[in-house]
Amino acid sequence: MDAYVLDTSLFTNPETYRQFGENSQAAIAAFLDLAQQSGTAFYMPSSVYKELTQIKELGPLAAQFEAVVRLRSPRKFDLAIPADILYEFIDEVRRRIDRGLKIAEEHARLGSDINIDTANLINRLRERYRETLRRGIIDSREDVDVLLLAYELNATLVTADEGLRHWADKVGVQWITSDHFRQILEALGRIHRGQRLSRD
Repeated sequence: MDAYVLDTSLFTNPETYRQFGENSQAAIAAFLDLAQQSGTAFYMPSSVYKELTQIKELGPLAAQFEAVVRLRSPRKFDLAIPADILYEFIDEVRRRIDRGLKIAEEHARLGSDINIDTANLINRLRERYRETLRRGIIDSREDVDVLLLAYELNATLVTADEGLRHWADKVGVQWITSDHFRQILEALGRIHRGQRLSRD
């Protein structure tokens, strides 16, 4: 049986969840219906589920969500990941910090001009700094949990997060963008129904 590990971006990114429904509640309900018909296993680390419930109110859908999506953390003490991955991650973080420092220095020089709007300058600095340090990298425990669980289960990672996809490639985890996930679920549902009919 295929298995999918879900990231919160599937339900929190408006560009992603709108394939399922107008708002996040409708989207989660539609996802759950399609997931139940797919004959497929879905997983989400407990840390990611906690993050999701802090961002989105599941309300009456919580019980169905927990019945359809298996909540499970990766076995962190049993997993072995090649040391090269860790070294590469450290090198990547160091490069980003260096780039962030250059951006800060550039904005500090601009700030010495008394004609510069300081609030606007600070906002630009924050945007560029955040973009440089966080885009395309895993930057939270939840990201690591999603990646490790997909690695452990040999499952497909479903995410809109560029950093997760980038590091999934590095550790050999299969991934799909969440942009087409509804179509994938519908196709899985058709296959599952066809298999049941052929058995009957």
